[in-house]
Amino acid sequence: MHILLVEDDSPLAASIAAAMRAQGWRADVSDRGEPVPASLLQDAYDVLVLDIELPGIDGLETLRRVREQGSSLPVLMLTARDGVDDRVRGLEGGADDYLVKPFALSELLARLRALVRRHELRRSEMLVLSMLSFDAGARRAQVDGQPVHLSARECIVLQYLMLKTGQIVPRDQLAALVPGWDAATSANALELLISRLRTKIEPGGVRLRTVRGLGYLLDAAPSP
Repeated sequence: MHILLVEDDSPLAASIAAAMRAQGWRADVSDRGEPVPASLLQDAYDVLVLDIELPGIDGLETLRRVREQGSSLPVLMLTARDGVDDRVRGLEGGADDYLVKPFALSELLARLRALVRRHELRRSEMLVLSMLSFDAGARRAQVDGQPVHLSARECIVLQYLMLKTGQIVPRDQLAALVPGWDAATSANALELLISRLRTKIEPGGVRLRTVRGLGYLLDAAPSP
């Protein structure tokens, strides 16, 4: 993951960047908002972490300029302001998430992972694996050309599993994507969803496997 962090508090910026790099992520740091729009055009970032209270143009104006140039990059705002009006202004200005200082670095990292996963889901359109297809825009699945009825939660889980075909997806990643669920969601609830989904999609020549202790893996079923 490649992250642009815009934060003028040098000690805080250094600790955040160090935590990001410890995850194996690339972190570029700026203490001002003015260079941000040009930086986003020059480099392929996965997410922007943007403080509101910056010298020069503030974070909200920086965000406005970023969105004005057509960028759909996920943006997480940082601020010491905890008023509802400030959060609303940030979200209405195009921010995807909002974190009030002081915060735990572990929460920041978790939110960034979830932001990037949700952005991946938005970018995917038509996904195909064997005889299974999923139209993300219409939220429709088909097996061998026949429609398959999926719940909203099943759609979210299937879309992400298809994006990660052949890879083991940890259960907490899936739970974090589902509205109303989080890492505390019981393993039984997710396994029940997976079981229902498996019944619906495996006739399409795919396998949805539970990898004990690790997560779930979707791939093409082996030829008979």
